[in-house]
Amino acid sequence: MTSADLTSPDLASAVLTSAGTATQPSGLRALDNTLPQAISSACEWLIGQQKPDGHWVGAVESNACMEAQWCLALWFIGLEDHPLRPRLGKALLEMQHEDGSWSVYFGAGHGDINTTVEAYAALRSLGYAEDLPALSRAADWILSKGGLKNVRVFTRYWLALIGEWPWQKTPCLPPEIIWFPDRFTFSIYNFAQWARATMMPLTILSARRPARPLRPQDRLDALFPDGRENFDYELPAKAGEDLWGKFFRSADRGLHSLQSLPVRRFAPREAAIRHVIEWIIRHQDADGGWGGIQPPWIYSLMALHVEGYQIYHPVMAKALDCLNDPGWRRDEGDATWIQATNSPVWDTMLAIMALHDADAEEHHSPEMEKALGWLLDRQIRVKGDWSVKLPDTEPGGWAFEYANDKYPDTDDTAVALIALASCRHRPEWQQRDIEGALTRGVNWLIAMQSSCGGWGAFDKDNNKSILTKIPFCDFGEALDPPSVDVTAHVLEAFGLLGISRNHDSVQRALAWVRREQEPEGPWFGRWGVNYLYGTGAVLPALAAIGEDMTQPYIDKACEWLVSCQQEDGGWGESCASYMDIRSVGRGKTTASQTAWALMGLIAVNRPQDHRAITDGCRFLIDQQQNNGNWKELEFTGTGFPGYGVGQTIRLDDPMLSKRLLQGAELSRAFMLRYDLYRQYFPIMALSRASRLQRAGN
Repeated sequence: MTSADLTSPDLASAVLTSAGTATQPSGLRALDNTLPQAISSACEWLIGQQKPDGHWVGAVESNACMEAQWCLALWFIGLEDHPLRPRLGKALLEMQHEDGSWSVYFGAGHGDINTTVEAYAALRSLGYAEDLPALSRAADWILSKGGLKNVRVFTRYWLALIGEWPWQKTPCLPPEIIWFPDRFTFSIYNFAQWARATMMPLTILSARRPARPLRPQDRLDALFPDGRENFDYELPAKAGEDLWGKFFRSADRGLHSLQSLPVRRFAPREAAIRHVIEWIIRHQDADGGWGGIQPPWIYSLMALHVEGYQIYHPVMAKALDCLNDPGWRRDEGDATWIQATNSPVWDTMLAIMALHDADAEEHHSPEMEKALGWLLDRQIRVKGDWSVKLPDTEPGGWAFEYANDKYPDTDDTAVALIALASCRHRPEWQQRDIEGALTRGVNWLIAMQSSCGGWGAFDKDNNKSILTKIPFCDFGEALDPPSVDVTAHVLEAFGLLGISRNHDSVQRALAWVRREQEPEGPWFGRWGVNYLYGTGAVLPALAAIGEDMTQPYIDKACEWLVSCQQEDGGWGESCASYMDIRSVGRGKTTASQTAWALMGLIAVNRPQDHRAITDGCRFLIDQQQNNGNWKELEFTGTGFPGYGVGQTIRLDDPMLSKRLLQGAELSRAFMLRYDLYRQYFPIMALSRASRLQRAGN
């Protein structure tokens, strides 16, 4: 492991300088008056969203499973009269489509059977009659899509918890896995952070097989038209399943046979469960949740309930009170939504970057100072799960959420370094040890680099693909291998901090990024939709580290971006692009995705792309609202695309949908809409275009 010497170039001009000084296009000159005005009004709107303590946080939208599962969880733990439950039901009804379904993302075009089944079950638990039009449409839609036999593992767990599915027909997760040594392939620390934190409470539920059946009049009889006794509860095999997949299916049946023996309270099992409980309690976040995301929070609450923890126990009370936290909860009228996560650190650092790109320090110095201080204070100085593989590494990362010290991530850390680099040479920040914070962050990132040269989000070398063959792992992604977009952000941070392009870490990362480029020119987007996000991240990173931006592989990326520009001047890419090759680079134009494409083209600054840059800027200016913001209903954030392996796959595989058990509706995926993406990314793009304009003048 090699630490780095931090000698930063000027942050505001680094990317533009690296890209060269091509002649300014006449089109950008035509934007002389409108460009500064658009940037100024956008910054004013963003400043108006800042919280009193200096941070920003926008809403994070996902899908109706969040509200449905909380409604069912409160029923399961005996809080059927909780005042939140009817409000969640109202939210579910507001999100239902005319055909009776619920979908994974806005504009999906097709409903999702898992979300629809869970929403239907939640409404039934609230006492909504099955002949109510909303519910009868939902039941008809579910049956038209093949019925319950097509639901994923997690939906089966939920149905088991309310007495609608036999536990014997759910994947078995023995709590004894907590004892697997760290170097063993099936150690919990070889699963992705989100899978690990969710698996632990699920092992208790799987071992105890608890259920609180719905009231007889609320049961899901309509979803079993031929009767439960004639229903096939087996998990359907995936097309092309290999020998490992078949082996693990057989092993799962064996584990269930053992589970059914009268040794369920066998002393070693009880010891394993106690160990899991200790792990869960030790991992609870300061705000009462777990892992900064909904699944481990909700399953941990239910697992502890099963083990006899009362709702007034401090751990339980804290977890339940988190439902009232405005960082997680959004109330509108008589409806309530509970977010899958919250994004204050991510939103704050990107807002700082946007305002810095816009040279907003001059007019908004107090707001910027407060934001920088808030961000600096969020550096995590304690060890988390990542340290199991890196026990001798000093902590130094940042997390995504308000409270998630166990799971800092490399993406947030890289972007935090970019945001903080702008103030590193100022005496008042040097007195606050800004240099120490930057050095700790860089050294932590270097230690977290995977063997291939890239970075995963939460762990090093989290890439054991055999784990994806386990029946439990049909829900989306069980692994966190390196991704190009995260690696690009790390490279950009290193370049802007002055780390030499010849540094071993930079060289290995650059080589890996080049290997990951698609034949047509773009890069895959793991954490944003999709190839526009990946490509828009890579090109500024290459410029920041001083890469020769005239190379053919960079030209190919630019040509791909230009080919995706639409008639209105903007760019858009549907979430369907994760499964439908025809949707790659295509979709309704959005402000955030247009900004990503623009930032990529501006970083390279080819003369032949100036018209595309001008048209893209014009699109953003034309779409801006009178109050300075942009509207964007589309989901452009990615939780996971549902591939199982956590990385790009071949979309031209004719068996793809059958192998993954999902189509363009993304029933195994998890998509997100970050509300502030529509604001700070356009500010960045327009500000960099303005800088290009000034350089031309």
